[in-house]
Amino acid sequence: MSRHLRIFVIAGEASGDNLGANLMRALKERRPDIEFFGIGGARMEREGLKSLFPMEDLSVMGFAEVLPKLFHILSRIRQAASEILKIKPDAVITIDSPDFCFRVVKKVKAKIKSIPCIHYVAPSVWAWRPGRAKTVARFLDHVLTLLPFEPPYFREHGLGATFVGHPIVERMSRRGDGARFRRKYGIKESQPVICMLPGSRMSELTRLLETFGEAASKVLRHRTDAVIAIPTLPHLKKYLENFFAGKGINPILIDNDEDKFDCFSASAVALAASGTVSLELALTDTPHIIAYKLSPFTAWLAKYLVKTPYVNLINILLHRLVVPELLQERCEPELISRELFRLLEKKDLRTAQLMDFHEALIKVGLGDIESPSQKAAGAVLSVIESTGAGT
Repeated sequence: MSRHLRIFVIAGEASGDNLGANLMRALKERRPDIEFFGIGGARMEREGLKSLFPMEDLSVMGFAEVLPKLFHILSRIRQAASEILKIKPDAVITIDSPDFCFRVVKKVKAKIKSIPCIHYVAPSVWAWRPGRAKTVARFLDHVLTLLPFEPPYFREHGLGATFVGHPIVERMSRRGDGARFRRKYGIKESQPVICMLPGSRMSELTRLLETFGEAASKVLRHRTDAVIAIPTLPHLKKYLENFFAGKGINPILIDNDEDKFDCFSASAVALAASGTVSLELALTDTPHIIAYKLSPFTAWLAKYLVKTPYVNLINILLHRLVVPELLQERCEPELISRELFRLLEKKDLRTAQLMDFHEALIKVGLGDIESPSQKAAGAVLSVIESTGAGT
């Protein structure tokens, strides 16, 4: 490859912006002459991207939120596709946000099939709707997966796939400082910290917060010296303050990343809604359980569509129940408080979880010579080389 490489990158939300920034940095290490175009947030812009339009235009979720902005989103899809066709980059990299990204790619491929299109964060076809693997194989050239068992689902349909690892393992420097957290909030060494993570969306808070709060109250009756801490987002902090006013729990509310990881490190146990946060807790050696409740209709639908016996990533990676899962009718205060108290009081349970955490993290790249973003950069350049682009 002799001339400047031009790559168009699209990220539609904060997690994608972080992935995109790490990937851009890794690509620049290998190809300092690279030029980036596309759509992203502040992190990607710090790596040299001038976003075509604000990434926040794409950060909408759910039918009720999308509908009022539908025409605007459709115009952004056309704008992105038109810009790609004008630039004719050596590759298009789309990061998560499949509803937007796949529509852009389809429009591009309808005009120029030769532009390699690579999707980062494969759809979870192993969990539900396995037919999507065959569908995306029609318009994508390669997928980069976060989990080691994902590539065969796509290769079966002739789509190249590379396991690169989970970005969580790149955060080893952010494992947190529990002692700093205790000093900052005046918590004695003898006081157990219980971390509660009821979700980052208002819909999750409305379904889970009452249950989580009642479970915490039950634990506090037995351990009156315990401290409840809740990492949250700045725009949700006031809602949480109002919710807990007068309830006697008086949680420490945290709305920044440094305190969040310090809190994880200081915590004896954690109660979390399902999600990637389980890997973050594993990375900080924080024993935990998960509890979650879907709406009745979504739960009914999931019963028929979801193909995996577990919802927690640790459990999925290890094919066994390591992190207790209290879902739907089992997501209730009595059961949750009982599991929390068992984990809080029984050292052998805590030790067993920590050993299993390490095994799961190794499966997603912990300890590898190359980081996930470096592996992703290598895969991207290999795809470009194999298609003859950039020469």
